Order: sequence, then structure tokens, then C-alpha cells
Amino acid sequence: MLMTTLPLGGVAPSELIVVVAIALLLFGGKKIPELMKGLGTGIREFKEATRETNANTAAPKQKMTNATTEVTEEVATK
Repeated sequence: MLMTTLPLGGVAPSELIVVVAIALLLFGGKKIPELMKGLGTGIREFKEATRETNANTAAPKQKMTNATTEVTEEVATK
């Protein structure tokens, strides 16, 4: 039996086969593509929301950094 691990956090191929088999038994072959599509959509929306949040929080920080730099330059020129 193949005893190497896949780059999936230490999941062996035999364990992965067992998980896939259980998923097929629980959901059936027709339902799995729909579940994966929903999972992909959810991940995409999560990434977009994360990017928006990072952009919204980075803008005020950048404004503050620019203001601090301007004040420092003014003090240095006086």
C-alpha cells in the first residue's frame, strides 16, 4: 500500500479514499458536484469579502501615515 502523505495536512491517500467513499454514500454521485459548486462559490465570496475588508482598513492607515509624514517634514523644515 502507498504510505506517502499528500500535501493536505498529513492526509494519507488511503484516508482520502475512505472520505470520498463515505461522501459518495451519504450524498450520491449527482449531489456532490452541486455541493462542490456551492463550496467554491462560498470560498470565492469569502476571499472577496476579505479583500474588501483589507482595502477598507488599509486606506485609513495609509492616510494616517501620509499625514504623519507631512507633519514630520514640516517640523524638520522649521
